[in-house]
Amino acid sequence: MSFQNLLDAPAPILGTWSQIASAEVVDIIAASGFAFTIIDTEHGVFGLETAADLIRACNANRLEPIVRVPTNESWMIMKALDAGAGTVLVPKIESPEAAQAAVAAARYEPHGRRGACPCVRSGDQFVRDWPNYAAKANSSSGVMALVESPVGVEAFSDIAATQGLKAVLFGPFDLSVAMGKEGNFRHPDVVSALETMTAQARKADLPVIMPVFSPDMDQARREMQEWRAQGVSAFTIGTDKLLMADYCSRYTAHLKN
Repeated sequence: MSFQNLLDAPAPILGTWSQIASAEVVDIIAASGFAFTIIDTEHGVFGLETAADLIRACNANRLEPIVRVPTNESWMIMKALDAGAGTVLVPKIESPEAAQAAVAAARYEPHGRRGACPCVRSGDQFVRDWPNYAAKANSSSGVMALVESPVGVEAFSDIAATQGLKAVLFGPFDLSVAMGKEGNFRHPDVVSALETMTAQARKADLPVIMPVFSPDMDQARREMQEWRAQGVSAFTIGTDKLLMADYCSRYTAHLKN
């Protein structure tokens, strides 16, 4: 599966976040019916070496792997792609220049600045036909922008116009903290900012992936319905940690009553 095939799948498209450094948890995510997972090297307590093993688990399960790098550094984006990530999620995008730099880091010359090496996992460890491999990588691999600050909201119409972005994902929790709403990602001001950016993304024909964090299934369904009415078809549901922690706490509470 490619990232484009994922976006072309029937809605709703459901994914989650991998913050636990375990291939077995990735197995469970895939077996549970998720279509993709975002391997989180920013908040997960692991680096690209572990992320490479989680990518392998995704590949074995036909689960689309997206890697969130810790920061917008070209070498991090390159290494995540070399390790086999089809798409890299780049955090704290706050300007079109930052988005352009991220896109360039994901593309080989002459279309970008990605370092070239024939001995990488993304090329089956040894690329025998470099022109074909590079052309395919430049068209299929790519960058998704994570917009999660008021500065990013203000600049979003220009960010969304960046050529080469595969999609955008919003960070409601980070945005709520930055806006002084103390983690209340359902605050009307936060939701209003997300709605404005969603409309701008739709105008730019840029796919949106929207996080849904509520552990309450009915509330999560209502949030998804609200965003689907605005043209959003892909969602991240909780995280592996959130889903596990919520289920375990509800299960033990039920048994103690």
